[in-house]
Amino acid sequence: MTSEQRSRNMAAIHSKGTKPEMLVRRWLWSRGFRYRLNSPRLPGKPDLVLRRYRTCIFVNGCFWHGHKVTFDMENSECCKIPKTNREFWVAKIRRNQKRDAEERVRLKEMGWHCITVWECELKPQVRQQTLTALERTLHHIFLQDHSVTYEPMDEGLPMAAENAPSARSDFGFASSKE
Repeated sequence: MTSEQRSRNMAAIHSKGTKPEMLVRRWLWSRGFRYRLNSPRLPGKPDLVLRRYRTCIFVNGCFWHGHKVTFDMENSECCKIPKTNREFWVAKIRRNQKRDAEERVRLKEMGWHCITVWECELKPQVRQQTLTALERTLHHIFLQDHSVTYEPMDEGLPMAAENAPSARSDFGFASSKE
């Protein structure tokens, strides 16, 4: 590729609404997960923010974020660094990796969970496995953060499925966060 062609190709790549991001968004929405897009209030403007789960999801391109690239910036099975102007691309990918790590640290300090979904994990052969694992992780986070324990208040109280007196709405559930 000539430098003009490469420049045109790289300039045409956008950071929002990418195909991998749209796959994750459609799948989460179909499963009932609700989210905000690119929240400017959070470090790194995460691709998806699930406030109910206190979780940020980053859908990263393997090239731009150096997925599975070693410290000496050798090519990996999902990320090929261009041979032309290699020093520029290596420096850019390293800056992106460093910035990503700093943003995740800041988000964790703020109490947010961070999940990264890589572009190569959304290829048709492994897509369903990746998305199912994402759903399980979100459910686990929710149950961990919003765990509810049962503490009987009175042995004479009816169970939740039984007909309870309308004046009594307390079934002995207490949040573990209290």
